[in-house]
Amino acid sequence: MSQQTSWVDSDSSWRYLKMRSEHRAHVAAFFGELAGTATFIFVACMGCVTSPVFYNTHFELSLNFGLGIMIAIQSFGSISGAHLNPAVTLAAWIFGALSWPMAIAYLVAQVAGGLIGYGLLKAVLPLNAIVSVDNPAGVCVTVLNSDISVLQGVFIEFLITSCLVMVACSIWDPRNARLKDSVPLRFGLTVSSLNLAAGLFTGSSMNPTRSLGPAVWNDSWQDHWIYWVGPLAGAAVTAIIYRLFFKGRPAEVVELQTSNAKIQFVE
Repeated sequence: MSQQTSWVDSDSSWRYLKMRSEHRAHVAAFFGELAGTATFIFVACMGCVTSPVFYNTHFELSLNFGLGIMIAIQSFGSISGAHLNPAVTLAAWIFGALSWPMAIAYLVAQVAGGLIGYGLLKAVLPLNAIVSVDNPAGVCVTVLNSDISVLQGVFIEFLITSCLVMVACSIWDPRNARLKDSVPLRFGLTVSSLNLAAGLFTGSSMNPTRSLGPAVWNDSWQDHWIYWVGPLAGAAVTAIIYRLFFKGRPAEVVELQTSNAKIQFVE
């Protein structure tokens, strides 16, 4: 009897420690998203400073955004997956790569990280670097080009976010499980390419919290809803299409199904 009691106590302690480990992983993921988003916003938006004193070209801004994403993913990808973006998190939930409680936690972390990252930027830069002739709304604030209509702006954000999420879904695809080494670089270059393509038209946000931080700190809300509706709609539609028509199965399962082994698979 005493031996049985000891075994039960030991098993209970093990399960308790296992639960605590899982809980710690969730907490780490939350703070990984917060720190990763703050890092990305700080680095990327600092590179957007453009004035007669601090000059940057559109190519330099776009490249810096991609490199900022690369830094954040390389630093925090192993902790939280480094979504850094509510649109990517929504796509991950639809794709089946993230539970809905963690998706909500990621959203909170990303909003907080965006506010912190841009707040640090305002704290370390002079006022004339934040608001200038070239950036009257505030540096890194996403606004539509004067020649672009609201409807065009929504569709541009929808389409470029679709491209971004397609890359994300391909990374989550089980068939690419062995091709993860260069994810930070590939995803960073994707962001740079999309910024080069659409940055002069809408600011190429693709990320609601990337637009939210600068909007809050500069109190600049013109057409801000575009940068939520376009990216979130694009992410949802793309993730649904990928899950229904393109998502693969793990290579190990495919190998077993195509082998001569008599194994019955139950969906």
